[in-house]
Amino acid sequence: MKLCDLTQFYSPLSGGVKRYVHEKISYIQNATEDEHVLIVPGPKTECFTSERSRIYFIHSPLVARSSRYRALINLRAVEQILERERPDLIESGDPYQMAWKAIASGDALRIPVVGFYHSHFPEAYIRSAAKFLGDTAGEAVMDFARRYVRNLYTQFAATLVPSERLGAVLRRWGVDNVRPVNLGVNTTTFSPAPDDAATTRATLRVPESRRLLLYVGRLAKEKNTRLLFRAFENLDNHAPENFHLLVIGDGPHRTELADLEARHANVTWMRYCTESNELARYYRASDLFVHPGTQETFGLVALESQACGTPVVGIRGSYMDRIILHDQEFWAEENTPESLARTIESACARNLPRLGARASRLAEEHLSWPRVFDRLFCIYREVRASYTKRS
Repeated sequence: MKLCDLTQFYSPLSGGVKRYVHEKISYIQNATEDEHVLIVPGPKTECFTSERSRIYFIHSPLVARSSRYRALINLRAVEQILERERPDLIESGDPYQMAWKAIASGDALRIPVVGFYHSHFPEAYIRSAAKFLGDTAGEAVMDFARRYVRNLYTQFAATLVPSERLGAVLRRWGVDNVRPVNLGVNTTTFSPAPDDAATTRATLRVPESRRLLLYVGRLAKEKNTRLLFRAFENLDNHAPENFHLLVIGDGPHRTELADLEARHANVTWMRYCTESNELARYYRASDLFVHPGTQETFGLVALESQACGTPVVGIRGSYMDRIILHDQEFWAEENTPESLARTIESACARNLPRLGARASRLAEEHLSWPRVFDRLFCIYREVRASYTKRS
């Protein structure tokens, strides 16, 4: 089978979707006889080829300088690649113009197309903006977003969602082709060994007496990072010298983080960490990973942290709850800085190494990428077997 992934959610500074497609390429090269084609935006048009894999970059303008995401607007180039490659199945990884192009090209070429609902964008982006319009206008905007999701995703042969709970939301919106699938984790890279925590903490100048809190991801409203910064300020004012915050990522909330750094010496910022082995070192060195997001569809960084043996704390009720592999008794009940700060203190009073060790074992047993892709490729084969061209 030749599989083509098509997405705009791709940046040189990494991100969950990039990790997903590159792990899929690795799985294909190491465990199958299949081929893979990836079409993504880039600074210039070029193609990189390796064994049974090709990555096409199409020249596209930047839309976010901090994250380096680009808008792929040259849809004719996408069409030409699909016509030349003739994959057996196309997977669309974003809900914008690339998705509609994937559907149109799939119909024209008689190729089944599936959509992966990576981002719950109506809640993450549109609802917060709709609040400023008032109740009536805001609900009208949300209704339009729900209809957009239904109109787009019902046209795919299947809609892949990273959690059953999110799948239930889409079914209520009228998307009746939902197939829940887990994302996974590279348990070779993200593991409790080697024992390099002390060296990493020394590099960060974090004394053993302090709890090292870690956040990895975009600094943006949809990630709820402003609440994280306020929670840490609450913590540090209440218990000075007890905690150190390491933030790895960039985004619109960078200014707020800079203000926090200016007021608190025990905050460290890194713009990005593109090397997985390096990122694993920071997971292992931390006592607790703090994930403030409430609209996260999966939470890949939370899973990576647990695979490294570092427990996760966050706010209850997100779509990533089901990949938290230790108990969530100490998770925040409310989406407030005060609640998250109390939660962090409560978590740090527990046996974090024991919680992390259990989570790491479960990640290895159930959510390693080869196990995840074995199940996903079964769905691909089912879709291909049942595909008929729409009239």
